[in-house]
Amino acid sequence: MTDSKELVREIAKVLNEKKAMDIVAIKTEEVTIVSDYFVIASGTSNTHTKALADDVEYEIKERLGISPEHIEGRATGWILLDYSTVLVHIFQQENRDYYNLERLWADASQLDLSDIITEN
Repeated sequence: MTDSKELVREIAKVLNEKKAMDIVAIKTEEVTIVSDYFVIASGTSNTHTKALADDVEYEIKERLGISPEHIEGRATGWILLDYSTVLVHIFQQENRDYYNLERLWADASQLDLSDIITEN
C-alpha cells in the first residue's frame, strides 16, 4: 500500500517531468478531513493542463497501480484528480491566480519538493 506522502512525491515527479509550472504540495491532514495532501500545479494552456492531468492519471497507474477515484473539470481551466488522500489540482494560471488555493490553505504546511522539482 502506497502512503500519501509517497503518492504526492510520485505525482510531483510526473508533473515536473511533463513541465508543469509552480508545483506545490500542501499537507492538509491537520486542517481538513477532505484529504491528507493537495498537489497544485499550473499548465501553460488548456491543452497542456489536460495533458498534465492525463499524464498523472496514466503514470501513477503505471508506477503505483493507483487510479483516481474521481476526476472533475476536464473541460475547464481547473482539473481535479481525487486520489482519496491526495487531491491533485491542475490549473491554467489565470484560474490558479483567481482561486488562490495556497492562500486559502495558508495555515497548512508545505511539503518540501526541492529534491524533485527542477526549474522550467
